Amino acid sequence: MAERLGRDTFPAQVYHRHHLHVPGAIPAPGDLITWDDLNNILATHRLDPPRLRLSAEGEMLPQYRYSAPVTTRRHTVWQRLHPAELHERLTEGASLVIDAIDELHPAVGRAAMELEQWLRTGVQTNLYASWTAREGFGVHWDDHDVVVAQVDGSKRWKIYGPTRTAPMYKDTEEPEDPPEKPLTEIVMRPGDLLYLPRGWWHSVAASEGEHSLHLTFGIQTTTGAQLVSWLSDELRRKEVLRLDLPVFAPPEEQADYLERLKKEVVAALEDPGVLARYMGVRDAEDVTRMRPSLPHIGSVPALPELRVRLTTARALCEDADDGDGVTFRACGNEWDMAPAAGPLLRRLISAVPDAVTLGELAATAQLSLDDAAGVITELVHGQAVAVEGGWA
Repeated sequence: MAERLGRDTFPAQVYHRHHLHVPGAIPAPGDLITWDDLNNILATHRLDPPRLRLSAEGEMLPQYRYSAPVTTRRHTVWQRLHPAELHERLTEGASLVIDAIDELHPAVGRAAMELEQWLRTGVQTNLYASWTAREGFGVHWDDHDVVVAQVDGSKRWKIYGPTRTAPMYKDTEEPEDPPEKPLTEIVMRPGDLLYLPRGWWHSVAASEGEHSLHLTFGIQTTTGAQLVSWLSDELRRKEVLRLDLPVFAPPEEQADYLERLKKEVVAALEDPGVLARYMGVRDAEDVTRMRPSLPHIGSVPALPELRVRLTTARALCEDADDGDGVTFRACGNEWDMAPAAGPLLRRLISAVPDAVTLGELAATAQLSLDDAAGVITELVHGQAVAVEGGWA
């Protein structure tokens, strides 16, 4: 999707600025997900609202209208999806939504990780399925940018544009109402991609006389408010920020305190590397797709066919500050390792979202299998990687 959206031009010319429609961008949209995949997910997972929901005209339908309660031997109650009732509600015009389907379906998870690595922020993917011209959500805006991939059928998008610049989930005021007429109307067909910045009013309906299945990749924001919040924690090392506010002091002492405070804040913002440091911290703390490595609950065996994959798309590997070795940051942890581990770690990062065999990692770094397994064991314990296979 990065290539189809414009890997180099998109961040500089489109991202956060205006919408973009790319017809036929994905040659085989069924590689992302199919109707059979959706049926299997619905049949094999216990998905309660709001993770799974039916929505019509902005209202969420009560769960009892498409499921039935089941009481287990242990006297717990869960809701079993009732296919006939589900079909009836969808026929009446409800839209089906599954949140975070990237956590349920590997192919969608891979696509989300690719976007995360490219745009350096978290991505959550929701699935939407509709059958009628009835709008599931009305005219609305989202508090995050989205990339929409039409998988099957078609859907009409009416795009009205923004009425407030970059509105936020926690904001001081709501955007003004959208204009009566849309800026443009787009019919999304299988393989099409659509990018919308946050705050852009839009409405969506399967009004073309056929069903619709699409994925929406929601892109987390990285705002000035978040930067300032992070800086406030960083600046606690400065004495003036730790002092109690001089609320009972004379005006001249209060003014002196505020001047000292301003000096520290301004100096921090004037640091030319502040944005890079903040993004590095965000990347290093990203915890998105952790997974266990069963049955390897202790050390990782030195098996060349063992597959290893990063659980985050935003791990960092840099030369150590003292020039001796490398520093690897991922999932809120940091490791200082010998120089020989550098090629292994960088190969893991370049492979995202794919797995790499332990044998290839060892060969890349010119390490023994035992030494490579030792490095991976440390990363497994820190939740940064997961291993697959090697149980036979």
